[in-house]
Amino acid sequence: MKAEATSSELLNLLNKAIARELQVSVQYMLQRAIGAAHGPAVSGEKAAVEQSKFVASHAPFFLPGSSLKKIAIAEMRHAEAIAERVVLLGGEPPTQPDGITIGKTAKEMLENDREQERQAIELYRHILDVAGKEHDDVTANLFRQILSDEEKHHRVFSSLLG
Repeated sequence: MKAEATSSELLNLLNKAIARELQVSVQYMLQRAIGAAHGPAVSGEKAAVEQSKFVASHAPFFLPGSSLKKIAIAEMRHAEAIAERVVLLGGEPPTQPDGITIGKTAKEMLENDREQERQAIELYRHILDVAGKEHDDVTANLFRQILSDEEKHHRVFSSLLG
């Protein structure tokens, strides 16, 4: 059921959620690429040395690439679902992600990722409160599902940090 009148506050929060989901999707994809950089050859000795320095500074990356890829894809699906909801509510979704932070070491990457998930959990709980006050059950149900995923992602990154 569509909310009778969606507030600008809720639409703004949903757009903030989209920008965040786009951000982490790209961030996690790039971090996965860093982890996969061991295989591809680069041309030229200088390029190879620079690549090996970069990879070494980010290794060991403890999260298996396939897991990070799955999380990145889940985040992109979240962005798509939220964008569809924004359009149905009469809004216009953003096209730019929030700022992307890669990190210089594996630990820094995981700490950044865990913090992104913590912030998402906080934002999505707030969206649930606002959607509840506006009697927007569809948005609330969507964010209950997304919140569950974000809590799982937070647990993954937390467990990897010990």
